[in-house]
Amino acid sequence: MARADTGPDFIEALARGLDVIRVFRPGRAVMSLTEVATAAGLARPTARRILLTLQELGYARSEPGGYALTPRVLELGVSYVRSMGLWEVARPHMERLVERTRESSSIAQLDGSDIVYVARVAVPKIVTLSVQIGTRFPALQTSLGKVLLAALPPGEVERVLAEPSRSGVEPRWRPGPAEREAALREVRAKGWALTDEELALGIRSVAAPLRDGLGNVIAALNVNAHAAETSVERLAEEHLPLLLKTAGAISADWAVYERVPHVTAASTA
Repeated sequence: MARADTGPDFIEALARGLDVIRVFRPGRAVMSLTEVATAAGLARPTARRILLTLQELGYARSEPGGYALTPRVLELGVSYVRSMGLWEVARPHMERLVERTRESSSIAQLDGSDIVYVARVAVPKIVTLSVQIGTRFPALQTSLGKVLLAALPPGEVERVLAEPSRSGVEPRWRPGPAEREAALREVRAKGWALTDEELALGIRSVAAPLRDGLGNVIAALNVNAHAAETSVERLAEEHLPLLLKTAGAISADWAVYERVPHVTAASTA
């Protein structure tokens, strides 16, 4: 069925292919043809053709019981990260931050009511939830998400949080509107956010904004710690100052990066 409110240049087949990729979520690594068709709202023959096309392109594979995505799908997200240039700018600063705190550090951006991780320097620790590039979590229950939500224009928070999460994660903290707004006001006042096991047991983190040359928040940077090893006091008193300094350095470098022309040399062949 064609979508409503699409323009004359809208490519329905491409949209359907992306719909099929998106139905594979945590807990649904392998799906039957019927499950894919139902979840994507497609007829079985259409879903089958899309899956076979994705398989031929290397983005899907046949498995016992159905189909699964391949790691090649990650290239779609990595292309976005590389095109931004943020990883190249942030990486040396994040590596120094991780070396000093001995905790993992990540950068995330807002996508609907979720955050999506776009850069990460990790230390080997056992944590409740696994994190990698492309991982999604509900924004409101993370320090990264609180920073990003607090930076939205007035009225945008309600619209963004009205979108259903696509993370597959059920957060522990479920505030009402008044409690939520009070939490975001505090973040705006402080300029940073801290969460203590609001997303899941054992996870504490503190985050700060990354800004462009005009002062706009483009992403958020965090330090993530295990609650059994790192107290809230240590997170705020020892790690936060280092985090704020790092976020400032990345923002300053990003402002310079934006001003420099970036040209890809054309092939002379």
